[in-house]
Amino acid sequence: MFKATKRFIAGAVCPKCSAMDKLVMYKNEDGRDVRECVACDYRDVMKSEDEMLADAKAAELQTRVTPEGKAIRDEGEQAIKIFDAMPPSDTKH
Repeated sequence: MFKATKRFIAGAVCPKCSAMDKLVMYKNEDGRDVRECVACDYRDVMKSEDEMLADAKAAELQTRVTPEGKAIRDEGEQAIKIFDAMPPSDTKH
């Protein structure tokens, strides 16, 4: 029989009922971390590091500015300097 050791998380606030110091953390039968509120029976299974990395990779926005595999500056490209359109005049107003 599986017996989980539950630990209270000091200072944690339940995302459902907003009760403080009512969340416990333990590992389930699959070895995954679970947080649970003893006040309102809220339960959340934490994602593994691999799942979080996959989610972050999927959430990354593809842009045309820096697509994957493209250099920031192509060969032959040079930075330019922009000057003021009108030089300051010497006359006082």
